[in-house]
Amino acid sequence: MAEIAIIGGGPSGAMCGEQLARAGHKVNLFDEHLAWEKPCGGGLTHKAIQCFPFLLDNAYPKKLVHSVELISSQEHHATLEMPHPIVIYSRTVLNGLLLDRAQAAGCHVQRSHVMSVDTENTKARYCVEGQWHEADFLVLAAGARNQLLPGTRALQRDELEMTQGYFVPQNADAITIKFLPQFEGYIWSFPRNDHLSVGICGSMAAHTSAELRGHLQTFVEKRNIATEGAKFYSHVLPSPRERTLSERNVVGKNWALVGDAAAWVDPLTGEGLFYAIRSGELLGRSLAEGCPEKYPAWIKAAFSTELEFAARIVRRFYRGSFLGSAVTTRMVQFIRRSPVFRQLVGDLFSGTQDYSSLKRRLWGRLGITISEFIASVLNMEPARGTRIRHTGAAGD
Repeated sequence: MAEIAIIGGGPSGAMCGEQLARAGHKVNLFDEHLAWEKPCGGGLTHKAIQCFPFLLDNAYPKKLVHSVELISSQEHHATLEMPHPIVIYSRTVLNGLLLDRAQAAGCHVQRSHVMSVDTENTKARYCVEGQWHEADFLVLAAGARNQLLPGTRALQRDELEMTQGYFVPQNADAITIKFLPQFEGYIWSFPRNDHLSVGICGSMAAHTSAELRGHLQTFVEKRNIATEGAKFYSHVLPSPRERTLSERNVVGKNWALVGDAAAWVDPLTGEGLFYAIRSGELLGRSLAEGCPEKYPAWIKAAFSTELEFAARIVRRFYRGSFLGSAVTTRMVQFIRRSPVFRQLVGDLFSGTQDYSSLKRRLWGRLGITISEFIASVLNMEPARGTRIRHTGAAGD
């Protein structure tokens, strides 16, 4: 595959372009915006830094955050002190960093809009500004609403979430996450290097844009966050279901999807940056080896099993109840009460604790009420022969 075209210059497309250019391929990357802002936190967890150390070791402006404040729908507060910092970038800066690396590796980056593609023949074709070109392979990295989808289907409403947000010229030292009653999503405030990213994400199938805007406005007013003159953005992101992750095609004979276009996002937390960068790396490696058919298996081994697990529990997490209160409320209360549980959730936030090994860590280390709480969310049963000490129900 001598010539490869990448449609989309976000983190997944830029990383894929860098990998392929370093392997000696001729790579053309097209994006109508290139480095641009979008309403997301911009946070990279410790697992991303471990996998890609250059995301921390560089001169680009960033902020390292060690503290996360969680607020329940009933206004209970709890604070997590992170064992490893979350590294927060402006998306303009992060995208610029990754595109700079792709260009330095030899990838040709062009600010252009690809209008359509054709993958029916041996060589793929793509139309840029009205002119058709050929490539040996197409990498589709143009986001969740991308309609350039040969051989697969577009994401449906119940596989998407809306985001809205402000970029506020204000400083803070901690991340804030606010849960809402019977709401599939959350409000966030992420401190960046020179401003706050304050926003909300919610299921597109369950909530309206006006509903999100109203919740966000109430939050910024209560927190005395001045949004007058602040830039307002909205965007659509994937929120995959199990079927999305297990059944949807992400690779064909001369094309593949990466990042948001492939729906590689954690539906529970909304984290997508790590999966975008990692998927771009893995597709680049498989193409460099001349074996794009390996890509889905590599993704499954790296992270898609984790995402499927999150998809199974996401509705129970946001809409479920335990001991008469919302799951998210009980979680905040248990964080306040139990140092062991607080450390567990902190590790989940920092990315050092995955979902699949959670069960091994739980039984015998937490009190029975907290263990039952986690079991109710994760649909688990206690391990046989485990002795669990008793503690009463948590309360404020």
